Amino acid sequence: MNTVVLKAEDLDGFLTDADRASISRMDGFYRHVMTCFTLLSTTRSEAERRREEDKLIGLYNEMGSLMQEICSQEPDIHVYSFRTPQESHAEASRLIAKLRDIRTEREEFVYYIQRAYEMLFNLAYGGTTGTNKNYLIVKTPVTMPVQNYAVHKITNIDDKIENTVMCVMLRGALLPSMIMSKEIEEFSSHAHVTPFALFRIRRDDTKHENDMEYILDLDRSFFNPGMLDGRDLVFADPMNATGGSLVTVIKYLLEQGIKPKSVQFFNVIAALKGALRAVRALDNCEVFTLWMDPVLNEAAYIMPGLGDAGDRINGRDMEEYPRNIMQLIADYGSNIAQLYRAQLREIEDTVLNRK
Repeated sequence: MNTVVLKAEDLDGFLTDADRASISRMDGFYRHVMTCFTLLSTTRSEAERRREEDKLIGLYNEMGSLMQEICSQEPDIHVYSFRTPQESHAEASRLIAKLRDIRTEREEFVYYIQRAYEMLFNLAYGGTTGTNKNYLIVKTPVTMPVQNYAVHKITNIDDKIENTVMCVMLRGALLPSMIMSKEIEEFSSHAHVTPFALFRIRRDDTKHENDMEYILDLDRSFFNPGMLDGRDLVFADPMNATGGSLVTVIKYLLEQGIKPKSVQFFNVIAALKGALRAVRALDNCEVFTLWMDPVLNEAAYIMPGLGDAGDRINGRDMEEYPRNIMQLIADYGSNIAQLYRAQLREIEDTVLNRK
């Protein structure tokens, strides 16, 4: 098997002493949080429940303030609630609450993922202003007394989005990547459809966070190296726990002489450690996340997290019969296929023709 492996100790070498101190402080907060969890799950006393809930709210407020303080010193980490007006924060918080909720079924989960990536696109590009405008002329269904058209003036952000390649780290990242590509298509005055690069990368889940390995399977990846050189590479992965998968892919490309112009990593939830690792390890890398969670557990899963985002988007594979990318796409159904048909054509060309 033709693989590339990155180890956790290689990642930790990118963190600064200040990063390690911040992560350690956050771990300390979360140990107190888990004590509250234990009491909330076992107590039968209403007074004790209210006391622990108040304590939990206070701890989360302290952790949020600390994460905001840390991220304010790192210009390449963009957290939605740290970078947008106060009135926008409740929308993000409600959306993340629905995604976390164990009662949220798959179809509803996909709906909220779509909303999340629309908000992330706006975080990255919505603040773009300038005098350079484009005009969209669209034909409407009104034909009396003649065919009607409408003119809409939009901000020209073509130069910011039309050099992009959508990079997919299978498998939970497939639908989010299609959503981001669709956003780029919609905001481009030329209806630009991004090319796709598909990377098959996984973590060795038999290992722990401190000795984790990230395995890039080149035999089951599909990309044109020449298409990536000098381009803005966009990765849309709903969960950024350790940053290891992103760093593995980019370090491999750099070793092959491929030099991206920039790397943008879009996450619904990022762990503090994963966001810091990504921007420390990679040049010209920005992390955009709708929400930041404080810590990782020993298995390198985000806490409090939302579970396995890939399973909640795609459904769970049978262990002995994992689905390939074309089977995943087929399982999305006709509604997704119609909405993202231009993106699916690009993916199909990439897989079948190794475009």
